[in-house]
Amino acid sequence: MKKVVIIGGGIAGMTAGVLLQKAGFKTEIYEKNALPGGQCTGWKREGYFIDNCIHWLTGTRPGSALHELWKEIGALGDGVELYEKEMFFSSGLDAQTLTFWRDKERTRREMLELSPEDAEEINKLIDHVSLAETMTVPVEKPFDAMNPIDFIKMGMSMKAMGKVMKAYGNMDIHELAGRFHHPLIRRAIVDYMPDDYQAYAFLVSYGTVTGGNGDIPKGGSLAMSLRIAETYKEHGGVLHTNAGVKTVLLNGKKAEGVLLENGERVEADYVICACDTDFTFRRLLPEKYMPAGLRKLYADREKYPVSSGFQMAFAVDGVFPELTGTRVFSCEEITVGSRTVKRMSVQSYDYEPGFAPEGKMILQTNFSQTESDYEYWQSFYSDKERYAQKKAEIAEQVLQRMEKEYPFLAGKIHVIDIWSPMTYTRYCNAYHGAYMSFVTTKQAKSITVPGVVKGIDNVFLASQWLMGPGGLPTAAAMGKFATWRIMRAGSRG
Repeated sequence: MKKVVIIGGGIAGMTAGVLLQKAGFKTEIYEKNALPGGQCTGWKREGYFIDNCIHWLTGTRPGSALHELWKEIGALGDGVELYEKEMFFSSGLDAQTLTFWRDKERTRREMLELSPEDAEEINKLIDHVSLAETMTVPVEKPFDAMNPIDFIKMGMSMKAMGKVMKAYGNMDIHELAGRFHHPLIRRAIVDYMPDDYQAYAFLVSYGTVTGGNGDIPKGGSLAMSLRIAETYKEHGGVLHTNAGVKTVLLNGKKAEGVLLENGERVEADYVICACDTDFTFRRLLPEKYMPAGLRKLYADREKYPVSSGFQMAFAVDGVFPELTGTRVFSCEEITVGSRTVKRMSVQSYDYEPGFAPEGKMILQTNFSQTESDYEYWQSFYSDKERYAQKKAEIAEQVLQRMEKEYPFLAGKIHVIDIWSPMTYTRYCNAYHGAYMSFVTTKQAKSITVPGVVKGIDNVFLASQWLMGPGGLPTAAAMGKFATWRIMRAGSRG
């Protein structure tokens, strides 16, 4: 029985582990943290649960290959309830509010009532959101292994997306917002994601929710990761936690196994690096083995930026339905990282009663952070006292602004945790604190990097960094693709 060592117990690594176990391989996963899941995780503070990852899970709608993959690895399936998001998000400006509802026709009516002069662009946007609902994440086999017939089938399955790309594929978020006259509509669109992101990403994200393909598994991020881990172990997989890997052991064109941080040597027939690709080629493997396509992405920081977040969680004494969902509002200037912002968001987790004690709720806020912001936080990080002080200063200002926007929270809300881009680097070895892959800007090509390592026959990559925009579906797909490669290699000898 061939043995596979998998470095990293996140979604990509565990997906590969489950599928390889089912295929008859012997696998062991080595995860540096105490819990599996990578960034798909959460933690407790003061009796509240802070969910780090899932705002919606692409692939919850039955009928797609991605949905079947989630079921196969135990993320979804019988007994896993789904919370259906009523809204995508809501933005407020100058005493007016615009909500992007799950019911897109409700959104259309709200937008038309708000700005009749924008009727043409509003109808075009909502009509194309309907088309974007067909977007799926291909998970059958790696793109570099697909033949012309495979590409034709994939194109036919997402034929409507071609119309979306024709209408919005050559513009960014800033340009999309500029098509509207009403200031709130313009503001709402740029509230959702940085304005240099490609515009179609907004339509696809919203279409995921309106199409019923972006619901939230009950229990949240950590619960889903633990279900996958349990499925892996039920099929005979061995999961080692608190077990960091120091390096991949090479002998010529083959890997003999891995060396753990504790000095233990583990032999293997195949190795999967299911972790941050910067860490893979900075620590686990010599940098000369980094795929040329990946090297190009890291080299061009302007075309392929990454983003992170400065985040806070708040305990609230009481339950306030008026805070349900994600809401964005204007606030007094506040400096977060290297930039000054005048808008902030607040997200309620009241859909999951177990996240807060009875009669209470948990809120979170996330300020988008750039690579310049990452450098700012990195400069503080070596001095833990100074780092903690700076986080606390910002949190106090944010709390004041939340109480000003929602006076009924005064005296009923306090901070229970604060985390910065450095948290993601520490916990997941994340490149520049990013929790997703490279951002594909208008000037850049789409990101697809084969998960092979030229020059080493038996080492494969499984990481969200191999395909934009990253995230959980990409991680699962890359885990399956690594499995496909090993099964194919195994059948050859």
